Amino acid sequence: MKKGSTLVIIFFFFASAFGQQLPIPRNIKNTYDKGTRSTDGKPGSNYWQNTAAYDISINFDPVSRLVEGSEDIVFKNNSTATLNEILFKLYPNLYKKGAATTKQISPEDASEGMEIKEIIVDGQLQPTSSYQIDGTNMSLAAKLAPGKSVTLKISFSYILNKGSHNRTGAIDSGAYFIAYFFPRITVYDDIDGWNRYPYIGSYEFYNDFCDFKLSVKLPDGYVMWGTGDHVNRDEIFNENILDRIRKAEKNDGYVNIIEPNDLNGKNSVTKGSLYNVWKFEAKNISDIAFAVSNHYVWQSTSLIVDSLSKRRTRVDAVFNTAHDDYYHVVSDARKTIEAMSFRFPKWPFPYNHETIFDGLDQMEYPMMANDNPIKDRSESIELSDHEIFHTLFPFYMGINETKYGWMDEGWATIGEWLISPMIDSSIVDEYGMLRYEKTAGSEADGVIMDLTTNLTGEGFFLNSYPKPALGYLFVKDMLGDELFHKALHYYMLNWGGKHPMPLDFFNCMNTGSGKNMNWFWKKWFYDTGFPDLAIADVQADAKQKKIVINSIGSKPVPIDLTVTFENGSIQKIHKTIAVWENGTKEVVISFPSEQKIRSVLLGSTYTPDIDKKNNYFERR
Repeated sequence: MKKGSTLVIIFFFFASAFGQQLPIPRNIKNTYDKGTRSTDGKPGSNYWQNTAAYDISINFDPVSRLVEGSEDIVFKNNSTATLNEILFKLYPNLYKKGAATTKQISPEDASEGMEIKEIIVDGQLQPTSSYQIDGTNMSLAAKLAPGKSVTLKISFSYILNKGSHNRTGAIDSGAYFIAYFFPRITVYDDIDGWNRYPYIGSYEFYNDFCDFKLSVKLPDGYVMWGTGDHVNRDEIFNENILDRIRKAEKNDGYVNIIEPNDLNGKNSVTKGSLYNVWKFEAKNISDIAFAVSNHYVWQSTSLIVDSLSKRRTRVDAVFNTAHDDYYHVVSDARKTIEAMSFRFPKWPFPYNHETIFDGLDQMEYPMMANDNPIKDRSESIELSDHEIFHTLFPFYMGINETKYGWMDEGWATIGEWLISPMIDSSIVDEYGMLRYEKTAGSEADGVIMDLTTNLTGEGFFLNSYPKPALGYLFVKDMLGDELFHKALHYYMLNWGGKHPMPLDFFNCMNTGSGKNMNWFWKKWFYDTGFPDLAIADVQADAKQKKIVINSIGSKPVPIDLTVTFENGSIQKIHKTIAVWENGTKEVVISFPSEQKIRSVLLGSTYTPDIDKKNNYFERR
């Protein structure tokens, strides 16, 4: 039988099993043809992804902000194609004079970008004509057959930005957050080949899972925190600091590893060499970042994140004591990781530590967060929740944020919605809700499935953050917690450490739950429209009440009713999105009651509605 005929039968079976078939773009259909992905959501039998091992040495001068280094890379081509080039991302070129960017760059930060001093391929020095730099992309001419590896050595330098802080840069005269600091081989995948989208400051990242060794030379007096395990801490820290770290790693209590008094005495934190070389290692991780400071304090704790293995994760807050609101961050971060591991999404936190660093942004990195201090307690909790939740999406799941920002930002948004009240029950996090209600269905709205690179302004925000989060929330509500977690874990088990695309997620959730949800994926993620429910009628006799709800809009949302009776009693009624599955535009809700209805209110915090004038009934 021809391969094409087999594919038709597979698609027919899948459409029959799960109802309405979702749109399949041509480049995605090719992955099914090649067997790299499958219609049940699992990676196909021919799935592959590339990988590399990086050994990076950096010399950072805090005074000049010069980042100078070299990297040895062993890159393996696991694809089925012969590669005629190796494409790199040079992220610091965002600050190169004349570079395309969506961010405002101050004149003092406009630089020459990243200087490539030399490139050696398999021991041979390459002429400058062998590589071309175009903005944040660098193409190196190289021929690499399937299954073969190449060894690269690259020397480079750039000046870290002082202001214009976009995810990385100087924070003050003695604190720096340094990310995207090395030439990085970009992803070559089974969907698009090389990821050629330039980094322009707004759309985020897409990286392969690689092994990293990082050495950073710093003047004494500076402490470093980074992605991965600190493998030479015994050589750098004084014994009293080491004792505190070990205590924090073994106990549930809170430990002040570096206190204000430790910063006042000479050699009170480190052993006092003129320079220290800090060494960190991480395996099978999508990126690395590090932060340094000569005046930050360090609070720490740890907790069990896996009840079976009893594995612990250390949680750190590193900050300027002038920001007194940061003193609760370590507790909030710990509670977030505990909630993620045991309550939502009930997935053991995958890494040995998480460090929240007092910075000038609100940005996530593997095992790190660069979070600005926030005086408002609720907003500070929500920020910690959001950035730490990114540990799973995109870092554990390997999502292409450049194209599908909603596949990670939507999860971080629902994460903060659900976990923030677990930390402080007074929090009602309405992040993005009012903005969606104001814009839904307008020209600025768009659809979630639009590529992130095609979205701007309000459409970029809505379709990356609140709209996908609502989609996840509605499915969670419809399936119930147990079945929802079963489906989500099916997705995470199949795609952890890999590169899922949207259809992989939808198909995994369908297969994992055993439910036909394509009707909802289509309406919420693919179609235009807006959410708008209305109370059409309230009928009541002595013993039976009937409330009629119309769906004026085309977006399916839950029904939440607050019925107040003449005697002052209240009854809450909830219906999930399942009531709209068969395409009906009207739902009749009947319930027994001998009380007279005084009023009916339609709606809830997470039920968007563009017109609430028809959401209230009062008996006259």
